[in-house]
Amino acid sequence: MNLTTLDWAIIGTYFLFALAIGIGVSRSAGKDVQEFFLSGRNMPWWLLGVSMVATTFSSDTPNLVTGFVREDGVAKNWSWWAFLLTGMLTVFVYAKLWRRANILTDIEFYELRYSGWAAAFLRGFRALYLGLIFNVMVMGAVSLAAIKFGEIILGIPGWQTLLIAGSITLAYSAFGGLRAVVVTDFVLFMLAMIGSVWACVYLLGLPEVGGLGALLEHPQVRGKLGLVPDFSDASQYVPLLLIPLAVQWWASYYPGAEPGGGGYIAQRMFSAKDEKQAIGATLLFNAAHYALRPWPWILIGLASLVVFPTLGDIQQAFPTLSEGKLGHDVAYPAMLTRLPPGLLGLVAASLIAAFMSTMSTQINLGASYLVNDFYQRFLKPDASQKELVAAGRFFTILSMVLGIGLGLLFQDATQAFNLLLLLGAGTGLIYILRWFWWRINAYTEIIAMIASLIIAGYFTFLHDRTGLLPLADWQKIVIGAVLTTTIWILSVFITPATKQETLVAFYRRIRPAAFGWKPVIERAQAEGIALEAEPGQLPLEIACMVIGCLTVYGTLFAMGYWLYGQAGPATASTLVAAGGAYFLFRVWDRLKTQKAEGG
Repeated sequence: MNLTTLDWAIIGTYFLFALAIGIGVSRSAGKDVQEFFLSGRNMPWWLLGVSMVATTFSSDTPNLVTGFVREDGVAKNWSWWAFLLTGMLTVFVYAKLWRRANILTDIEFYELRYSGWAAAFLRGFRALYLGLIFNVMVMGAVSLAAIKFGEIILGIPGWQTLLIAGSITLAYSAFGGLRAVVVTDFVLFMLAMIGSVWACVYLLGLPEVGGLGALLEHPQVRGKLGLVPDFSDASQYVPLLLIPLAVQWWASYYPGAEPGGGGYIAQRMFSAKDEKQAIGATLLFNAAHYALRPWPWILIGLASLVVFPTLGDIQQAFPTLSEGKLGHDVAYPAMLTRLPPGLLGLVAASLIAAFMSTMSTQINLGASYLVNDFYQRFLKPDASQKELVAAGRFFTILSMVLGIGLGLLFQDATQAFNLLLLLGAGTGLIYILRWFWWRINAYTEIIAMIASLIIAGYFTFLHDRTGLLPLADWQKIVIGAVLTTTIWILSVFITPATKQETLVAFYRRIRPAAFGWKPVIERAQAEGIALEAEPGQLPLEIACMVIGCLTVYGTLFAMGYWLYGQAGPATASTLVAAGGAYFLFRVWDRLKTQKAEGG
């Protein structure tokens, strides 16, 4: 199909806006690395929270959700809904600890928490691994969605879409740093929400769909509507619900839902004015990400089952789609081709903006690792601020090129999602416990990382060729998590402990709850070092985490049941959400925070 002049005008307007923002803040962004990577540590909670949501809404997200709905129904979304648990844990336990650290990147944490050559190696290696491998894989998955979007919606080869949108993203990211990213994210979120809701309403009204009521009664759709899987069928509820809730949320390191916080979520928390602002930003992110955004994508995914029941129908409708790119995830952009002029341009602009938002965040984050934790730490410790900003802009360009190149090799959004889960399986529990258990050390993390990479490599490239018992993706994740976790827990007791002075300095600065730090505190006091035990608020914080999850899940379910016309479950879910929100409001001021050092 061909976009009209009006559609292209809307898309072009967003491009110009993004460039204008980057150029407008370029002078302040170029002052030093604090400005370029953290916006001077003075950003408000609402802007940071919206930025997190916008970044997580990448161009591959609606494709992924659509693919889930078409393959296994709405309940398949528990593959990512389960990450709310780690999200809420970050909100109420880890957000203030990260802000209190007062560091530039979450990788700098390694030499704050650990000691010796192992800590330095871990910092440098993780900078290269996350900055040039893991981060590039995320960008590759996002680029894959942009390729499919460009071929189906824009009617141009995928590489051209990446070249145009990628160049503009690169320009405003390199000029404006994180401040440009955050400001454009805010506009993206508004544009994306308007576009997705409006598109959903229009597509449900297509003659072949016949409205929401007809959609819910359609034979292709009725079996896909459950918000939870069939509990009488273990092949359904085990991989779709049990494994995500019991294992996946704490065991896997996934972008935007890192156990204990990390990545661009940590970067936004570092950018907050203070601890309260960091907590508020992450709470807003989790509420909006899991409760507000999914339903337009889910409904469009269900409608696609009526319009394009099979992959063959999609292939027939779009015969020019590149070989190897056909999958259930392309049903989302395929549905968007039914939109009228103007609305198509608005939705197209929102999806291009989603691509640009995620890519700009990832390249800025990756560059911060490569500059702060590799270039300055190991190659040029005495580099000036101007040199560091210049290095940041160079690594920004390098990351973008590598990410786009990888996107041309990926085939399916689900494929990329599963690979990312498998790569981090088993390491997540370390990131949760290292704040509260003094015995975890740098060797522990190195061993866990190596074990995870070897196990993921085996399951990805070798297992299916060995003739052994075939394994589903969820089984590989569970086995990988169990093996990696077992290996690193054993390593804790046979590897050297972190130096006492490093542990004392860390505890004094971060002030986590004392229950896992008693040997360190007692030894320090025996040596005459003033170190008081922090009682902490872990029971209250864990209670807030649980209530926060119930609140968001209640909101998510309430919206679904109201749309389904099921008044009883909808009312019950609404009451759960309202009760949870009231509890959090009442205890909010009881969550103790302190002014971060230098914050």
